[in-house]
Formats: sequence, C-alpha cells, structure tokens
Amino acid sequence: MDTVYASDAKIFKAFCDEKRLRILELLRDGEKCACVLIEHMEIGQSSLSYHMKILCESGIVESRQVGKWTHYKINDEGRKHALERLLRITETNTNPIICNCEK
Repeated sequence: MDTVYASDAKIFKAFCDEKRLRILELLRDGEKCACVLIEHMEIGQSSLSYHMKILCESGIVESRQVGKWTHYKINDEGRKHALERLLRITETNTNPIICNCEK
C-alpha cells in the first residue's frame, strides 16, 4: 500500500511547482528540445534539468537524446495514469471507516 502512495506522491509532486506547470503547458503542443524550453522559461540548464528529472520520474513526461540535446514530450500513458490516480483518490469511498467513539 505504501508503494502506491509513494508512486502517487511522485506523480503529484510534478504538478506542485509553477515552473513545472509552465513546462507542461509548453509541451502540450508537442515535443520540445531542452534548448527551446530553456529559452522560453528563461532559466538555466541546471534548473531545467532539475525540473525535467521530476517530471520524467513521475511518468508524465518522457525524454529522448538527440545529439547533445534532450527532447521532451508528454507521455500519454503517464498523463492517463495521473488522471486515473487523481480520480481514484478523490472519489467517494463506498465502504467508509466507521467511528466507534462514544458520543
């Protein structure tokens, strides 16, 4: 069970930063080279690498190497999985835990 929560935490950590949300917005229209992201984000390569590592580890973004540059795109399966997990953890529980405290 804790493994599921650890996996979910990785997924949702990817959405908990303004820069990562902006990166995802830039990736919505297709694959981008790191150089394009650096230019549009106005951040350094090390800062971009930090954010891309979190996005890739979450499974929401995937990368591929082309020469010296890395290209990134939204991973459709990762996107679907993140949405499924959000829906699952926020849906109403049909078998709730009952409080046995004296009233």
